Amino acid sequence: MSKHFEHSSFREKLIEHLFISEMLKLSWLKGDCQLEVMKPEVDNAGCDVVLELNNVIRHIQLKASKLDGKTSRQNIHTRLATKPSGCVIWIIFDEDTLELCSFYFYGSEAGKPLNDLGNVRVAKHTKGNAEGIKAERPNIRSINKGQFTRHDSIEDLYDVLFFT
Repeated sequence: MSKHFEHSSFREKLIEHLFISEMLKLSWLKGDCQLEVMKPEVDNAGCDVVLELNNVIRHIQLKASKLDGKTSRQNIHTRLATKPSGCVIWIIFDEDTLELCSFYFYGSEAGKPLNDLGNVRVAKHTKGNAEGIKAERPNIRSINKGQFTRHDSIEDLYDVLFFT
């Protein structure tokens, strides 16, 4: 059994901490040292971390996939669209080194809310009920990879999150 499968919760937290670390490092290197990092106590709206810089507040749902993974979509919570500058960051990492390789961004420009998710495909449960029917998840939407914008550096992503 793969360590990535067996210890997926551990890996998820590790990737999250690596991402936050890179964001803090950029704040340091850019000389402002003003980035604030907040963690929701309860994740019932899809928000994993909140970052604030220059009065731009980003409620961020984090996703992660290994390099060359086959995942073609991500499920996001509709309540993320009610948050100021809500967005999704899909991190692609090297499974051998855990290096953060690239980033897919789904959201609007800094200071603007996430686009309305009302017309986006409703996600379904991965397991069926006793009759094999996979029920819809009314508060979850399935976003195709093509709807995300790819960024090959954490610096580009930082700028997108807070300046453009």
